Amino acid sequence: MKQKYLTLMVAVALAGASATAAASGYRFGSQSVSSQGTAEANGAEAADASTIFANPAGLSRLEGRQIMGGVTAVVPHSSYLDAGSTRFTRTPTGGQASQDDYVPGVVAGPSLYYSQKIDGQWSAGLGVFVPYGTKLDYDSNWAGRYSLTNIKLESVNLNPSVAFKLDERHAFGFGIDIEYMKARLGQAVDVPGTIAAAQAAGTGAALARQIAAMGGNPAALASAGDAHAGVEGKDWGYGFNLGYLFSLDQNTRFGIAYRSSIKHELKGGAVWDFSTVSGDKVVNGVLQAAARRANSAARVEIRTPETLSLNAFHQFDEKWAGMADVTWTRNSRMQNIDIEFVGTGEGDEVIRQQWKNTVRVALGANYKLNENVTLRGGIAHDDAPVRSSELRHAALPDADRLQLSFGANWKLSPASSLDLAYTWLDFKDAPGSYTNNCNPVATACTGNGETTRGTWKTHMQLIGLAYSYKF
Repeated sequence: MKQKYLTLMVAVALAGASATAAASGYRFGSQSVSSQGTAEANGAEAADASTIFANPAGLSRLEGRQIMGGVTAVVPHSSYLDAGSTRFTRTPTGGQASQDDYVPGVVAGPSLYYSQKIDGQWSAGLGVFVPYGTKLDYDSNWAGRYSLTNIKLESVNLNPSVAFKLDERHAFGFGIDIEYMKARLGQAVDVPGTIAAAQAAGTGAALARQIAAMGGNPAALASAGDAHAGVEGKDWGYGFNLGYLFSLDQNTRFGIAYRSSIKHELKGGAVWDFSTVSGDKVVNGVLQAAARRANSAARVEIRTPETLSLNAFHQFDEKWAGMADVTWTRNSRMQNIDIEFVGTGEGDEVIRQQWKNTVRVALGANYKLNENVTLRGGIAHDDAPVRSSELRHAALPDADRLQLSFGANWKLSPASSLDLAYTWLDFKDAPGSYTNNCNPVATACTGNGETTRGTWKTHMQLIGLAYSYKF
């Protein structure tokens, strides 16, 4: 009998995370509070130092030195209703059929931007922001526990940038992305299903004799529970971003921005815990040895998808300005991913992602209420990279979503201002029926062989606050 299970699934999900603010995948909310107020439609506005993220060429429009620090709080709500999840033996997994408290009450992500005009042509800046992030804590006995029990993903991106203003119409920008990621994952191990398969295959008696010979109680096999697996992985990766800004006149601008793919080799350690499978230590030890599950290193190579954005800005009159953004994300880089368990001789875990490329469309507007207050608003539609319910995993129950945002900029003084933003994200219902194609008795690959079948429902609120100072 062999019990094998994925422990670095989180790395796969990470690879598909979009680096575009408020985009689909494992993105973290928004990387700019002022941009959030227009549903991220203002890539060509270049009104403050956060243009480093949207389009580094926009640095050429900023005077003097500016610093902008903000925080975005993400307030999610999600529920799951099971529709018949099964083990690899095609028997029900059991456990809780519904989940409504597996997302955190609130998660906050900071951002910091600094810009400085060097001379009439050159400008420079630095952005620090959170490109990805997620945290899910399903109940340990939920129906989909063999696919996932918990996941936590943290990241930070350091983005030094420069801009060159060729003339009054043309400006170019370039940035380097220095990206750190850390991921932690937990999952259940289907020991009961594996025991049942061994008994059906006629090898259960040999297992019982081994337990008895070592002084254990074979009867404990009948009530054996799940084992648990956990992993942590981390890595630094490097990429770049480019921007171009064309000013048709003083009221109209067009921009194009590109953010490159980043290669990561997440390395970490897999930890297996069979101590709670039964109350008999001998039984637990024999099962773990039969499963050939020992703590080991784990590794996976991934590459995040690149993005290409086209945006426009037009000042209609003294009060009204309109803007638009279209962002294409190359999620199709995410096909099948091989998870390697280093030094164990066990087969890789093959995760079927097969994500599709996505397009995000956003429209926004500014309204100058008075000399001190500018109001913002925006709407956006974003595609999910998940192709079908058969490829929707519990780690990323993503779906197409509609975003509605409102914001305001309040000038506290000629040198300082506050930005406020509120966003409502409404996701389509997300049915899933993901089957792991490898099962515990297979020898060439690693997996639980489970099918997680149910529907996720999600909506999300984002609340942002930022302070800017010019000097």
